[in-house]
Amino acid sequence: MDFLKTAPMRFLLLVTGSWLAIFVLTRTVLLFTHLDEAGSGFISIYGIGLLYDLGFLAYAALPLGVYLLLCPPGLWRRPGHRWFLQGVLTVSLFAMLFTAVAEWLFWDEFGVRFNFIAVDYLVYSDEVLNNLLESYPIGLLLGSLAVLAVVLSLVLRRAFNAAVNAPLPTARKRLACALAVLVAGGLSLQLLSQGSPRAQGGNAYQNELASNGPYQFFAAFRNNDLDYPQFYSTLAPDVVAQQMRAELNEPNARFIGQDPQDIRREIDNPGTPRQPNIVLVTIESFSAKYMGSNGDNRNLTPNLDALRPQSLYFNNFYATGTRTDRGLEAITLAIPPTPGRSIVKRIGRESGFASLGQQLNAVGYDSVFVYGGRGYFDNMNAFFSGNGYRVVDQSSVPEAEIHFKNAWGMADEDLYTQTLKLADADYAKQQPFLLQLMTTSNHRPYTYPDGRIDIPSGNGRDGAVKYTDYAIGHFLEQARNKPWFDNTIFIFVADHTAGSAGKEDLPIANYQIPLFIYAPKLIQARESAQLASQIDLAPTLLGLLNLDYQSTFFGRNLLQDNPLPPRVVVGNYQHLGLFDGKDLAILSPRQGLRRHDDALSESRESHAPSSDPLITRAITYYQSASYGFKHQLLGWKPLKADAGLAVQP
Repeated sequence: MDFLKTAPMRFLLLVTGSWLAIFVLTRTVLLFTHLDEAGSGFISIYGIGLLYDLGFLAYAALPLGVYLLLCPPGLWRRPGHRWFLQGVLTVSLFAMLFTAVAEWLFWDEFGVRFNFIAVDYLVYSDEVLNNLLESYPIGLLLGSLAVLAVVLSLVLRRAFNAAVNAPLPTARKRLACALAVLVAGGLSLQLLSQGSPRAQGGNAYQNELASNGPYQFFAAFRNNDLDYPQFYSTLAPDVVAQQMRAELNEPNARFIGQDPQDIRREIDNPGTPRQPNIVLVTIESFSAKYMGSNGDNRNLTPNLDALRPQSLYFNNFYATGTRTDRGLEAITLAIPPTPGRSIVKRIGRESGFASLGQQLNAVGYDSVFVYGGRGYFDNMNAFFSGNGYRVVDQSSVPEAEIHFKNAWGMADEDLYTQTLKLADADYAKQQPFLLQLMTTSNHRPYTYPDGRIDIPSGNGRDGAVKYTDYAIGHFLEQARNKPWFDNTIFIFVADHTAGSAGKEDLPIANYQIPLFIYAPKLIQARESAQLASQIDLAPTLLGLLNLDYQSTFFGRNLLQDNPLPPRVVVGNYQHLGLFDGKDLAILSPRQGLRRHDDALSESRESHAPSSDPLITRAITYYQSASYGFKHQLLGWKPLKADAGLAVQP
């Protein structure tokens, strides 16, 4: 082990040892600020955590290690090189301190280590950078970290001098050590993964604490598109086909696909087709728990609370995922959350689907996606324009008509003003419209116009929720004076909840969102406790229109007289779940299969075979969705002109 005493290895160990110390400190701070959620199990948290820390260091230090070991002795001894190495140490300390703070802020927002969200935030750096600048004192923070890095570098001065003054290895030893460093980095890439050796199942907080944030970031970057058959448990195609058809076998549906796993079917909705206007508002990060009518006593949602008894309201409704793109995918395509990236962000493969907008375009609607921000974020413009919508986003709106905006886009009230203009224009042309909105105000930095509500702007999510509610109330007040109001269906639904972290991989209670369908002249107000999901919204809406159509939706019409067995599909980019109202099945990479019995209360976890009926249902949905996407079975196919789809206003 004499090579460890040489100058290059001692310096490399000094740098990586400093990183390791910061990793352990970060883990400790996160643990002791979340003791109630993490519980016991400290040994495994630190033991597995050390394995991931070393795994990350093995390949993160590759460039530096190879340079140090191949650096010629003549260059090594030069004074300028000594200052260069001192700078490397200081900059690396700053980078690791910055990463630690970033991990803390990310955990505070999402309750997890870096993951897919962090990757997306790096890709869409403009919005994220502006968001950070508006949310935190970035200049002060970076300056403080720089000072701390310099101080630590000075504290390590003696160890630094001892390292750079140590003997240099022979050329043969340098080459051997460089090869060893390369092998160690390669082995870490091959032997470690996001799912193993981290436990699959158990306390999700413990699993996250046992991770290494930078490692998780790069692993998420590599694994952004997970092939279902390669990573997840599967069933025989005939079993999946039979089960999937049972899940979707509504009385008015007739399967027409040649492939047994093709879910394409003709939907024959009873009644005379009609063409009301539709305003579908997807609200950013809106949990059902915020509503006063659900027990919150902060009076954050007076307008929505008043709207509830006037609407067809679903009080047992769930989001499919934890990100905006997942909510838009589910609402627009009625598809479960396939592993990896959402379809919205699968660049080059995001268009041509049988979307809600395509279905309504086919019968004369003007389908418009209206976004308060810049639609290139999350690839929204490409997704919607490629699936039957025209797009109106912040870049389409004159600056003079935007009275307030932040990093994510214009204030909700400005978005609603644009919506009223679009509706007026279509009404003037006597064209029915689908205006599908995506709001932005209920998002950090939680800023909005002054004087609207009694909570100052930028004071946290409570104010953003109350402003979101205010903007909805103001919008409906204006809409009621419009000539198109009586013939318009207003839908308010969230893209996802405000927080999805919990002790389980998929804490189902944290996925609950509200769904309002409001049309006082068209739809009878009532409340439904039917278990439902975002993928059920599109078929339910088309059912309200009495519209016959060809469906590739995995959702169901919630207003059928004979409802099918209840289920909700939920997921994040790795774990996929199916909830039946009581128990939850979870599918994980490396063919992991688990049940959580009494998922809303005790949530008792156990491993289960694929033959378990609940597990079988879960596999069926996700295997079918992945198969349909891969084999292009979910594409838009316009019906023939004689299909009998005539509609009346």
